[in-house]
Amino acid sequence: MAEVHVPHESGDAPAIVHHSREPATDQVLAEELERRYGGDYRVVRCEPGQRPEEVVGALVRAGTDVAVVLAAFGPEDPDAIEELSAVRSVAPTARRGVVVTWGDFGRAGEVFEATTLGRIEFFLVRPEHRRDEEFHRSFTEVLEDWSNLRAGGFEAVRIVDRSSSPRAHELLDTFSRNHIPVGLHEPDSEVGDAILERTRSQDPALPVIDLRFTPEAPLLEDPTDLEISDAFGLMERPDPDEVFDVVVIGAGPGGLAAAVYAASEGLKTLVIERQAVGGQAGTSSLIRNYPGFPKGVSGQKLAFNAFHQAWVFGATFLFMREARALRVDGDDGDHVIELTDGSAVRTRSVVIANGVDYRRIGVESLDAMQGRGVFYGAAVTEAPAMAGRDVAVVGGGNSAGQAAVHLARSARHVTILVRGEGLAATMSNYLVREIDAAPNIEVMTRCEVVDGGGEDHLDHVVVRHRDTGEDRRLDVEGLFLLIGSEPRTEWLADTVERDAWGFVCTGDDPTPGSAGSHGGRAPLETTVPGVFAVGDVRRGSVKRVASAVGEGAMVIQSVHRHLDQQLRPART
Repeated sequence: MAEVHVPHESGDAPAIVHHSREPATDQVLAEELERRYGGDYRVVRCEPGQRPEEVVGALVRAGTDVAVVLAAFGPEDPDAIEELSAVRSVAPTARRGVVVTWGDFGRAGEVFEATTLGRIEFFLVRPEHRRDEEFHRSFTEVLEDWSNLRAGGFEAVRIVDRSSSPRAHELLDTFSRNHIPVGLHEPDSEVGDAILERTRSQDPALPVIDLRFTPEAPLLEDPTDLEISDAFGLMERPDPDEVFDVVVIGAGPGGLAAAVYAASEGLKTLVIERQAVGGQAGTSSLIRNYPGFPKGVSGQKLAFNAFHQAWVFGATFLFMREARALRVDGDDGDHVIELTDGSAVRTRSVVIANGVDYRRIGVESLDAMQGRGVFYGAAVTEAPAMAGRDVAVVGGGNSAGQAAVHLARSARHVTILVRGEGLAATMSNYLVREIDAAPNIEVMTRCEVVDGGGEDHLDHVVVRHRDTGEDRRLDVEGLFLLIGSEPRTEWLADTVERDAWGFVCTGDDPTPGSAGSHGGRAPLETTVPGVFAVGDVRRGSVKRVASAVGEGAMVIQSVHRHLDQQLRPART
């Protein structure tokens, strides 16, 4: 590879690199990118004869972060996809995309194929006039994705704790999934030491949380999730005498959709969420098959937008609380939900949407290292910390595939460990193809993790072949477990009917082994009138984000009918 010298520029601005051999495209990209982004980014044009890989490599060696690499794809640039694919080896976190001209539909198949296989992340249509806002909207979304992957920047919340602390990583994940800018600082760092000096304790208990965005900027020492939620001052507890039209348990895709439609249609709505908006979907780095997002959308962004939408419509949210019991109170048919903070809320109807938990691996040595290299779920916030490391993902479903692809952008090598014969039977085809095409992802089949360990942080796992019984050591510094799910329905044991695995039965679907159908119920209604279930927690549900959203939207019509029947005698 020829040595490329990039002119030195002062400052630490990240770079946007663009390349085209076609003069008109080269000029319009240079003008549009420099005019709109030149103040915050270093816009670098590949000179004639230079390849993007060479220019990006020179920037990286000079210590410049590369945010985006654009390459024109047309008659004069037929090798753009190959050139962008080569960029990954020198700048794994840079976002790579082709620029096509409007009307060049003959190349669409190649572009879609390259996106599916992970050779590029996006495509844009070339600006055809000044201030082409459609181009810039799409491009700023790409910059936002890169910024989220890179981490850093403004910190509304600062956590002071050791980087090896499981509680610190748990808080990082919770704050990030709730779209709150957060940073972790060691106690002996400059920032950490300054924060600890403001505490009243001689030896403050870690973690210490600095809520910088509030007027008082309080410091919380080793707080519970509930104490953190209350300190935000954003969500007030409802009056104990207040009666809601509908209470939604869980702020995953189904619960958020129910909240949006209920609040927008004038129902007095409360959403109770134990941790973060989005549920399991909120941990997905890129959902490629959700309708309306051809370039994909992160679960976190999708969930936060739905949360904000429901909030704007007037829904009330209670975070860091769980439902502990459900009972019908009195002759009026109202439901009372008891919460883990000791309070209770009264409602005329209930939508159960609290989803499922990832199943635990049950290996004592690994469970002891949770948060110190072992993570349940996709743990998107941990991806930057895995840069240049070897990691393993356990699971064969879409969530595991999305996690592996996301981690492969920064990790040196990703090993997917599955119990079955392969991925095709349990994972979407587009993910299987992208994994097959990724040079740093390996799939090991017919195996399971039986042991692992390390000193302060995970440094290896032991994998056993299910047929031969042979054990093999894998040196990895991150283990991401996505091995099936279990519904969180213990609190409903004495109330609604569930199947043997704990999933809630709805509509006329009988529990296996029961006397038969419970006729007369609405499709999403449980065995208790006025109590409904949507999403993954429901028996027989389709485990897709779009189907959960559809159920959440649909259930509100049944809620309306129930409320109408409940209030009709009083009106008469």
